[in-house]
Amino acid sequence: QVQLVESGGGLVQAGNSLRLSCAVSGGTFSNYRIGWFRQAPGKEREFVASITWRGGSTNYADSVKGRFTISRDNAKNSVYLQMNTLQPEDTAVYYCAARSMTSSVYSSWGQGTQVTVSS
Repeated sequence: QVQLVESGGGLVQAGNSLRLSCAVSGGTFSNYRIGWFRQAPGKEREFVASITWRGGSTNYADSVKGRFTISRDNAKNSVYLQMNTLQPEDTAVYYCAARSMTSSVYSSWGQGTQVTVSS
């Protein structure tokens, strides 16, 4: 039902910044939470950050708190992840996902965008 497309990934040096975008379509999203996840080679997918579409309430993983900022633009149906002070450990494929506030699982996922941080 909900489609998500990530963009903005690339190759950066440690200490630099990058902003990811997630374009959301397929309905209205006032009752949804949008999350960012990442998966590094050989590791399980992990939660990064999330935001509620209606109120903008945010959550962050401890590993990115203070460095990453999630935001959304309702008029553009987009969610952003501003990533500052990137580290090699941040290298991963980054995915955005969506779930209804009445659900306990993220059921819609994008294709992912690669972020590579060199040392």
